[in-house]
Amino acid sequence: MGILVFLVLLVAATTALGMFKARVSAWALVLGGLLFIWQTGLFTGNPGFPLSSIWALLAWIPVGVLAALSVPEVRRQFFVTPAFNFLKKTLPKVSDTEQQALDAGTIGFDAEIFSGEPDWAKLRAVPPIVLTPDEQAFLDGPTEVLCGLIDDWQIRHAEREIPGEIWDFVKKHGFLGMLISKEHGGLGFSAQAQSLILGKIASRSPDVVTIVMVPNSLGPGELIEKYGTDAQKEHYLPRLARGDEVPCFSLTGPTSGSDAATMRDIGTVVKGKHDGRETLGIRLSWDKRYITLGPKATLVGLAFRLFDPDNLLGKGEDVGITVAMIPADHPGVNIGRRHLPSGAAFPNGPNWGNDVFIPIDWIIGGEAMAGQGWRMLMECLAAGRAISLPSSATAGAKAMLRVTSAYARIRRQFGLPIGRMEGIDEPLARIVETAYVNEAARAVTASMVTRGERPSVISALMKYQTTERLRRAVNDAMDIHGGRAICDGPSNYLQSAYEMVPVGITVEGANILTRTLITFAQGALRSHPYLIREIQAAQNPDAAQGLEAFEDLFLDHIGHTISNMSGAFFHNVTLGYFAPAPAEVGDLKVHYRQLSRAARNFAVVADFTIAFLGGGLKTKQKLTGRLADALAEIYLTACVLKRFEDDGRPAADRPIVDMAVANGLARFDEALHGVVMNFPVAPARWKLRAIVFPLGRHFDPAPDPLGSTVAGLVLRPGEVRDRLTRHIYVSHDPADPTGVLEATFAKVAAAEDAEKKLEKAIRAGNVRRYHGIDWIGDAVTQGVLTETEGTLLREVEALVARVIAVDHFDPAELKPNYANIGHNVRATEPPSAVE
Repeated sequence: MGILVFLVLLVAATTALGMFKARVSAWALVLGGLLFIWQTGLFTGNPGFPLSSIWALLAWIPVGVLAALSVPEVRRQFFVTPAFNFLKKTLPKVSDTEQQALDAGTIGFDAEIFSGEPDWAKLRAVPPIVLTPDEQAFLDGPTEVLCGLIDDWQIRHAEREIPGEIWDFVKKHGFLGMLISKEHGGLGFSAQAQSLILGKIASRSPDVVTIVMVPNSLGPGELIEKYGTDAQKEHYLPRLARGDEVPCFSLTGPTSGSDAATMRDIGTVVKGKHDGRETLGIRLSWDKRYITLGPKATLVGLAFRLFDPDNLLGKGEDVGITVAMIPADHPGVNIGRRHLPSGAAFPNGPNWGNDVFIPIDWIIGGEAMAGQGWRMLMECLAAGRAISLPSSATAGAKAMLRVTSAYARIRRQFGLPIGRMEGIDEPLARIVETAYVNEAARAVTASMVTRGERPSVISALMKYQTTERLRRAVNDAMDIHGGRAICDGPSNYLQSAYEMVPVGITVEGANILTRTLITFAQGALRSHPYLIREIQAAQNPDAAQGLEAFEDLFLDHIGHTISNMSGAFFHNVTLGYFAPAPAEVGDLKVHYRQLSRAARNFAVVADFTIAFLGGGLKTKQKLTGRLADALAEIYLTACVLKRFEDDGRPAADRPIVDMAVANGLARFDEALHGVVMNFPVAPARWKLRAIVFPLGRHFDPAPDPLGSTVAGLVLRPGEVRDRLTRHIYVSHDPADPTGVLEATFAKVAAAEDAEKKLEKAIRAGNVRRYHGIDWIGDAVTQGVLTETEGTLLREVEALVARVIAVDHFDPAELKPNYANIGHNVRATEPPSAVE
């Protein structure tokens, strides 16, 4: 019994010491006191090992070691210095391009999660959705009008082209200059406004949103605004804002896709002639592909590696990645024909050049910015990746919810609306969850960017999570619609989303790369409270200075890790009951507590992963991918709680919030469990299991009845469905495929009671429903329905027939025009690629 009491006291004491980050001397004193009490039986009357035994002496060794380490000189010589020398060899090396990427973004709430003790007040303080009067007017005016002009079928199938009237409209109203300041002729809109405008267009046409998105994302406009010379700003920005120049940005090449920093496109600093006079310039050779807006561009932004063999710039031979602007009609520039990414209609294609001479002042930022291209790109991408694709993916999910909820109520099988069948309400509830979660995270992240943050880690997880969730939502929508969805034509409102989902998955860093390499592997370096500073200290050429800087960081890191280990174990055995939560959130405390518990567990596993894998972290991509998922689930779930509060805590939305939190925590649990169970170092794996999963898995997904409740919320018109699908384009035009869907949905809901009466009569055999029979007229004649109800159901029947109808064509209408399509590499690639 004595040993059991001792062990309980030992665990309790070490947990408390760890949680409160006690000094080494306190550890030695407390553990020594406990050991003395146990061995003497001072309070229990039941002594442990006799003081004279070998076991008693061995038990005092850890206490002696701790006591010795409390002496600074001893600690430095026998603990810190060996650790410093070891970590110099094992910590991951940070390349120049990686360092530029790390320095590009800002640290935000991701660092709170990595700390293991997130300050929820910081997230809750992020402003809710706020637009200026001008921004709101633009969203309600020109954006709404643009959406009404779009004929999706004509664009993506009949013409495979964005019509001239659409191009003219977006140029006239300044859509291409939302990022450009008013000072230079642009709209100067906030990131939140850009996100909502892009999202609204995306809900109508993925093709049209692409031509607006690219000039307002990574491209010459933003680069010139932030880094350009005064002359470049004065000349180009007004022209870009008016649409006089259509920009593209050429980064990706045949051999440099995800690993864009290894591009083979080169420029050499030389003297040459431009406009009839000799000038310092660059001779360029490049080969780019997948360039969005490339075939329509008048201004090519080009990334290349710059060399200066004669050191004419005074920056050495290898100057580094550089970005220049080149007019598309400049001699030697070749604009290729078009790719067809997923069969889409937005312009996308290759471009190339060989020994093309440009003046040195065509570098964005001029000569001073030569070699600074990668930093420029990473800084812009850190913000842009948080806006463009998350906004379109979020709008896509909301659009899927809008049309699928209506169709699931309109379409009947087995005598009832299909949305009320459990097999359908399960995927429908998933779509609801996706729309709610994506919008919650989109709004929070856009607000962060609006107030000046460049959240590189959060932007990466937002890009891959929102687009992956959209992929699932589109697939669920297709499944619920069945044959109605797979038959393409003017009335099919799902095909364009289905075709374009892979594009969002692939661009701006393919999701596989973003998940497995960027979000956690770079996120750990960027967001961890100690790691990057420890690496910098270890890599300091001056070993003495490095050791001095390293010592305090390393000791604080150890205390931080022990605190998280102790806290995680405590919260896991107490089921999170004592985990911190904001005082003012009321009954949401239970969710905040579990998120705090999850963050502690994440921080522990992240620290173990970094410590034991070190420089091999990037090769363990299954582990880093799961850790990225775990990080993302904490962030997204926290955004769900913030959205609920920002929306005024509407009671009708609470089931959605509870489901989203339960499923988010369950996915977090699955991801973290996968890391622990597959941890490659066995002793560390055993310890992690004991700390993180002492009582087994933590969280279960939302129960089935809750999912059914959530699905039922959107099967009727009303504020819940409208709130879930806010900020997208909703047509009420009966000639529009989605407009007639909205009208039918409202009419079906109004006719529900009459519909029930008719169905009851049909099941009873009193009314027969077959072609050639006027079953509604029979029901009215028999008194099953009133005349008014009969008229209403006839209107419903006509509308439903239109909604469930699919298009059909003559064979001649379906023959594609192959006149301008290349059938081999030589037709679409530069000669250098095939000769």
